Amino acid sequence: MSDTDTNVPLPDLNAADALMPDDQSFDDNDYVGRIASDLEAVFDVPVQVSAVLGRSKMDVSELLKLGPGTVLELDRRVGEAIDIYVNNRLVARGEVVLVEDKLGVTMTEIIKAERS
Repeated sequence: MSDTDTNVPLPDLNAADALMPDDQSFDDNDYVGRIASDLEAVFDVPVQVSAVLGRSKMDVSELLKLGPGTVLELDRRVGEAIDIYVNNRLVARGEVVLVEDKLGVTMTEIIKAERS
């Protein structure tokens, strides 16, 4: 970043005053709308979301022997939370759900990562 770049302050959504302003004439819709408009510039930024059911390690020779109907044992138990990654970063844990005839994921825990 150079000295000629314009610094745009980002809202601190974790701050206590970001959740409830001091103004007693607070209107939920106006406040949420303002925060949404502040973030509007990033709404169309694509991200990759992955839901990991489990993992398994094997040699290439074992991998080549897999075929239709093969059961692959994963490192998770039935009912255990799955990991949800956004751009290869763990952000949440959740559960697999069935929505009509498709699988989905519901987030049950947000992972708070330390900033580096």
